[in-house]
Amino acid sequence: MSDFDFDLFVIGAGSGGVRASRIAASHGAKVAVAEEFRVGGTCVIRGCVPKKLLVYGSHFAEDLADAKRFGWDTTGATFDWPTLRNNVAAEVDRLEGLYGQTLDNNKVTLFQQRATIAGPNLIRLADGQTVTAGTILIATGATPLIPADVPGAELGISSNEVFHLDQLPKRVVIAGAGYIANEFAGIFNELGVEVMLGTRADKMLRSYDQELVEKLVGMSREKGIDIQFNFGFKSVAKQANGPLLIDGGDKGMVETDLLMWAIGRVPNTKGLGLEEVGVTVAADGSIPVDDYNQTNVPGIYAVGDVTNRVQLTPVAIREGHAFADTVFGGKPRTIDYGSIPTAVFANPPLAGVGITEEEAKASGVEYAVYKSDFRAMKNVLAGRNERALYKMIVDAKTDKVLGLHLLGPDSAEILQAAAIAVKAGLAKAQFDDTVALHPSMAEELVLMK
Repeated sequence: MSDFDFDLFVIGAGSGGVRASRIAASHGAKVAVAEEFRVGGTCVIRGCVPKKLLVYGSHFAEDLADAKRFGWDTTGATFDWPTLRNNVAAEVDRLEGLYGQTLDNNKVTLFQQRATIAGPNLIRLADGQTVTAGTILIATGATPLIPADVPGAELGISSNEVFHLDQLPKRVVIAGAGYIANEFAGIFNELGVEVMLGTRADKMLRSYDQELVEKLVGMSREKGIDIQFNFGFKSVAKQANGPLLIDGGDKGMVETDLLMWAIGRVPNTKGLGLEEVGVTVAADGSIPVDDYNQTNVPGIYAVGDVTNRVQLTPVAIREGHAFADTVFGGKPRTIDYGSIPTAVFANPPLAGVGITEEEAKASGVEYAVYKSDFRAMKNVLAGRNERALYKMIVDAKTDKVLGLHLLGPDSAEILQAAAIAVKAGLAKAQFDDTVALHPSMAEELVLMK
């Protein structure tokens, strides 16, 4: 019998923490998890799940407009923000309940309060209670970054608050160049809000293939989104008559009803007591770990966004599972971070796996590019002059597919299956040998020239 209260104590009940807790418990460990907010973490409660539901809701604006060409009379259709907001919140509540049920079914003790490390194998809870654990896992995720160098920055909101707006603003300024910024620009735009997307940078979505990104920027502008590069964000002030006034430096002053910061996320490590046990914390606030998710201190591990390796929910889940198998299941496992498929649920969505053309060029590999630039059948009949672009990066010597990048309707759904082929190292010839599934957008993957 263990001399500790628990074999494993997990700080954070998000995607990584819950998976680690469940798997460790299935291996026979006595497990506890502490969560100071809501079970489910960022993805379920205030991230990818409610965001994707808002994407679905917003896209009905285009679907209703297109419906007329398909014979449907949509006269009088209106949109009600509280209905969408409340239904999304109800779905989040349902999912939170399922996550809690998972912990309960696996006999994991849940402390619904903040927990910090008080010493070796010692955890202090917010109510003053202390418990001991043989192993500690930090799975506290990350939080939206609010700039410290912008006076008045606190007048804006982050992605945490955007799901709970009392009403939609008439105008919004979104600060950022990543996937959250582009996704919410598309959502607000479709819901009839006047959108300005501003960034201090000179590019959007740097980790994606820039040819597709530039096409997405053009499409976004055509849809009415005002995209401003090299925008200063010098200060934010509240005016007497209500709206905010943003100093954009050389770009001038911009008035808006709402400012949303989407400039990145920082690991949640402040105040965790890591210094009490000597856990190394990097300059960006993240916790460095080895291939088996262990920190520099034996018995203390970390998974997910708090390690700032790859900030994606499926990655955190795999890390949590691998940790539990390694430490409690007697099956040491590491994670392969190569060829991870990712997507930006912008309008239209952008998805990619493997290396971009920019990365291929920088690596010095001899490569070939195959493309398909086409208009989806639905857009043709709808009279929507919006084209899709698929792009494949191939090793010119081996014919191996190194990267696949899609911009267009349902690109994320299409990419998931295709990512298996890229991960497996299949050749362009094997794509070519596959018979096209007609009529579909996905058939373009096997027809690229």
